[in-house]
Amino acid sequence: MTAPERPPLRAREIVRRLNERGVDFVAIGGIASILHGSSRTTFDLDVCVATNDANLEALGAALTSLGARLKGIEEDVPFVADARTLRRVELLTLVTELGELDVLSRPSGVSGFERLRSRAERWELDGVPVLVASIEDLLAMKRSAGRPKDLADVAELETIARLRRSG
Repeated sequence: MTAPERPPLRAREIVRRLNERGVDFVAIGGIASILHGSSRTTFDLDVCVATNDANLEALGAALTSLGARLKGIEEDVPFVADARTLRRVELLTLVTELGELDVLSRPSGVSGFERLRSRAERWELDGVPVLVASIEDLLAMKRSAGRPKDLADVAELETIARLRRSG
């Protein structure tokens, strides 16, 4: 599929870097919603990643190449992006040289990465392939999060899903 609206260039570049390192991931969150046709805006890229050792090593290499550091930490706290460290966390909120990146291993509302991946849709962003969470999975994650901005997204995504079914 071709994206109806282009996400910010930095998201495309982050996706390209993850792909270059062979990271197995699915785009979730705001960028995924935008690709499905949402009018929302976002300033970060959220991804869910496979947690096997090889993928965590690839993710660590990608994060290092992106100059990733922990978001919201005033002090210069060392962050070692290796499989051992990455295996211990379910959510990383990072700042990279290309923008903000949130990495999740177990987003709430879905039953795991493999199912999320199997239901994802393939998109291409200016020649950069990316797997994007299905609308159904996005809805489940947003309902589970329950924040006001997520609940607003739910109404819009439900409308998009209904229009797709009828069109």
